[in-house]
Amino acid sequence: MKPSRPQRTVVSFVRRSTRMNDSQQAAWDRYRDRFMVEVPAADMDTSIADDAHVDWDEVFGRRAPRIVEIGSGNGDSLVPMAKARPVADFVAFEVFPPGVASTLGRLGREQVGNVRIVPANGAQGLAILFDDASLQELWTFFADPWRKARHHKRRLVSTGFADLAAARLQPGGIWRLATDWEDYALWQRQTLDAHPRFENIHGGWAPRYEERPVTKYEAKGLVQGRRVFDLAYRRLP
Repeated sequence: MKPSRPQRTVVSFVRRSTRMNDSQQAAWDRYRDRFMVEVPAADMDTSIADDAHVDWDEVFGRRAPRIVEIGSGNGDSLVPMAKARPVADFVAFEVFPPGVASTLGRLGREQVGNVRIVPANGAQGLAILFDDASLQELWTFFADPWRKARHHKRRLVSTGFADLAAARLQPGGIWRLATDWEDYALWQRQTLDAHPRFENIHGGWAPRYEERPVTKYEAKGLVQGRRVFDLAYRRLP
């Protein structure tokens, strides 16, 4: 009898090529131990074991306001934003190894010490690796919109994920979102406006978050005529 295959978890991201160029590989080798936090995996290499644990105060060597970003990409916005806010600690989740490597290199070159990267599923990480009311902010910028209707179940923003985000954020904590896909923007706003534990800070679309730099990806979309939709929600007491 063949062994049964583990049930695949529905994830909100696509695994792209893991091939790194020479500079990314060099950054990975040089800075992996310094900036990356690897956690025990479950059935898939991007999953996180249910009993995984991280003492973030020990990892950072201090107790400070904590911000989580899910899907940090190449670190084009994460690194300068973290550098501009040295009093806070940042935990970023990214499953694309070349993106992680690029972020590691930039953290090393710019000597930004208040960021750690977890190369795993961010939704699982939020659920397993953080205590309730332990986060000051949550960032989900330009998450995969999963455009086809049959794939909408893969979208990161859902009522269930909002329940989790509300639990992990401190009362008054902020969830910042941005997308350049209008249908997903409307989906996010409809989902979160209706959530009993969140308040739409601006009552509608938020002004662009000034601290978030325009990345190459975002600039390309703007040139192509796409609009960027920002949202900001406060976790209610």
